Amino acid sequence: MYQQFKRIIKTIIPQKILFEQEENLRRVLLPFYKGNDHTCVICETNLSIFAEAEYGTLLCPICGSLPRTRRLWKLLSEEFLKNGISVLDFSPSRSIYRKLKKVENIHYFSSDFENEFLADYRFDITKIEKTDNTFDLIICYHILEHIVDDVSAISELYRVLKPGGHILVQTPFREGNIYEDSSIVTEIDREKFFGQNDHVRIYSANGLQERLENSGFITQIRTLKKDRYLGLVENERVIVCTK
Repeated sequence: MYQQFKRIIKTIIPQKILFEQEENLRRVLLPFYKGNDHTCVICETNLSIFAEAEYGTLLCPICGSLPRTRRLWKLLSEEFLKNGISVLDFSPSRSIYRKLKKVENIHYFSSDFENEFLADYRFDITKIEKTDNTFDLIICYHILEHIVDDVSAISELYRVLKPGGHILVQTPFREGNIYEDSSIVTEIDREKFFGQNDHVRIYSANGLQERLENSGFITQIRTLKKDRYLGLVENERVIVCTK
């Protein structure tokens, strides 16, 4: 049902209007999913089931959050969001963007360089137009695998982070070593070798950790547990970086 609803809405409503009215449109689905077997930590809706998106991913039908998005919000709300902090968020999911925009007593800077996400700024992650030591917290979720010069990007993240500040980093991970090849440039080949046509590498968690530490970060790889009630997956990995 969810996929049918999505296809119909996308064919009749322009994307700009769809993004603006998404919350109202999704509320139409509430009677079909309301229950007490699950809850979404972002929109705080009690659900009978999560909707099933591509590849069996459990999606909240009311706010559109994915498991990694709900995990991110859980980490933010329980540990990293503090009064008065400045937060930089690269290409945020719409559910996280809307949630953080409503949080009082933080300074929220959302950025999307390609203008494909809801965001208020357009920072180039390899050359961030902010002074040194600006942000207390940076969210860099599923960004670095798109960046050709990831070393420069990581260096910039270190530069604009305040001493004692944190960065939450996640990408798709593989076992073993980082796989990258600068000769792979076409969309067809990138999808074949990297899993998506706009990816330029596949990181291993340890390989990315090493690159982050080479720029000066203190890092911790967190491997997180499944939570059926919250729709969170087993063995999800997030790298927490501290300056």
